[in-house]
Amino acid sequence: MPYIARINSTAHKAYAMRTLLFLNADSTLKPLAIELSLPHPDGEKYGAVSKVYSAAENGVDGSLWQLAKAYVGVMDVGVHQLVSHWLGTHAILEPFIIATNRHLSVVHPINKLLTPHYRDTMNINALARQSLISADGILEKTSVQGKFALEYSSWVYKNHWNLVDQALPDDLVKRGVAVRDQNGELSLLIKDYPYAEDGLQIWKAIETWVTEYCAIYYPSDDALRADAELQAWWKEIRDVGHSDKKDEAWWPKMETVSELTQSCTTIIWLASAFHAVINFGQYPYGGYVPNRPTISRRLVPEPGTPEHDLLEKNPDKVFLRTISSQYQTIIGVSLLEILSTHASDEVYLGQRDTPEWTTDQKALEAFQRFGKALKSIEDDINKKNADPSLKNRNGPAKMPFTLLFPSSEVGITGKGIPNSVSI
Repeated sequence: MPYIARINSTAHKAYAMRTLLFLNADSTLKPLAIELSLPHPDGEKYGAVSKVYSAAENGVDGSLWQLAKAYVGVMDVGVHQLVSHWLGTHAILEPFIIATNRHLSVVHPINKLLTPHYRDTMNINALARQSLISADGILEKTSVQGKFALEYSSWVYKNHWNLVDQALPDDLVKRGVAVRDQNGELSLLIKDYPYAEDGLQIWKAIETWVTEYCAIYYPSDDALRADAELQAWWKEIRDVGHSDKKDEAWWPKMETVSELTQSCTTIIWLASAFHAVINFGQYPYGGYVPNRPTISRRLVPEPGTPEHDLLEKNPDKVFLRTISSQYQTIIGVSLLEILSTHASDEVYLGQRDTPEWTTDQKALEAFQRFGKALKSIEDDINKKNADPSLKNRNGPAKMPFTLLFPSSEVGITGKGIPNSVSI
């Protein structure tokens, strides 16, 4: 809410919102109501001024419902780019990359494990700072947060980010879409949830690979604690790379092999699968801007105003006046197209760009098992996408969910998990 008044002091207009959805027996979600809120004109201490819009298809109510959904989409796109995408993958990986280069020698087993997942990340982040997230850059022009975009992203990091929650199982529990039983086993509350289903398979494959790999070099917790390079690496990540959060209780102490495997699994998940699912579906899902507008330029028309009269006569015109302008749309769609395109030299999860990355036979055999597990996941995804009883796998648009399909071809495919954040 504090950001709404600031955003609305500019040419952009936005609401704080809550959306109520009904979970049907077939796992599909039905939107029921949207609450749009603005700061109270007499000050924050008086709370918010809110209005609820319920689902409708016809007349003015249908037009208002369409606008309400657009406002939700606009804010969601901003959170997607600034929090899930930039902060959640690009930015938070930097301290791990820097600490690895400073403290783990090139022959260190954890350097060999993680470095493929750092490929081109610092380079693409440097380019992003030049034109994408810079002051008056592309993101400020194409997200509703405008000139407060990076401040908003930083605020979320300061108040909400912690490493442990970035692990997929923990994230699903925190978001209330999964629960753990008394034995720690995870159960999804939405049974047909493609991201969670496919993601947990990928997560488990990464976790198994990392566990087998680390066990080769750290047969005991004592061996891990005695590794001076590793301890210096972790100390820099915590005390320097995240100095403003170094005293948080959630930090793994890096005293056990389990802490190492979970931390490395999380790093690899964020750099590969999480970034892939966040990034490479942006053009397929958001390329038609009226379906996923990035900016709102007007508030909801009030009854008795000329804009409300126009809403009754020509709702499409009001809708187009409200969402991203033509210029903003061209910039935004061009960006989505670039971000969603796989390069010709992409190196995907389960692959290495050089065959001599290690000569350790045990590590190579574990890596081969990892590759086979990913291929099995691909076969399973194809099978599930062909099952008509799984309604969320294709949706009304009949577009199969492939964002966590490990391999891909060059170009815009809506699938493929590169090893690293390189675009």
